[in-house]
Amino acid sequence: MTQEYPLQWPTSWPRTPRPAKSQFKTSLSAAIDNVLGSLRLFGADSGRKVEKVVVSSNVSLMDRNPKDSGVAVYFTWDGIATCIAVDRYLKLEENLQAIHHVIEAERTKLRHGGLNLVRASFRGYAALPSPLAFPDSPWEVLGIQPGVSREEIERAFREKAKSAHPDAGGDPDAMARLNDARAAALRGAA
Repeated sequence: MTQEYPLQWPTSWPRTPRPAKSQFKTSLSAAIDNVLGSLRLFGADSGRKVEKVVVSSNVSLMDRNPKDSGVAVYFTWDGIATCIAVDRYLKLEENLQAIHHVIEAERTKLRHGGLNLVRASFRGYAALPSPLAFPDSPWEVLGIQPGVSREEIERAFREKAKSAHPDAGGDPDAMARLNDARAAALRGAA
């Protein structure tokens, strides 16, 4: 289960090395309201439920200005577990405001391009699971032992992908989990 605190950044999404100042002029509470309002309107526009919304960041009651201002908004739309994550700006409220604009862009796509265009976009967002979305180790997911060769990792991945891939009747979430496990295992391989 994705947590609000500390920040649960999607495992396959690279971090911004040097966040910049934005042109947004908004408070933290207004930015949160904007994101939640955009999600509500997006659900109404699409006729699909937006549920299980979690705003994950490093802001706590004791530290309202964390060094890491990244934010990830997790939610389910049209049955698709989704994450929109931004760490481009120096302040949390700026990153939240950017997420608000991303959601508004999806609403624009919905109005002008239709439901299938937005579903295609959201399949891309769905490829960004939280590190806690799949608590098993990559080794458990792949069914191999730590320390195996890169070739063994790839072999295990291909074998599991035969049944996990959506084109073979598998589940997109299972395939995303498998892709993340492969990437993590390869990073740890010699």
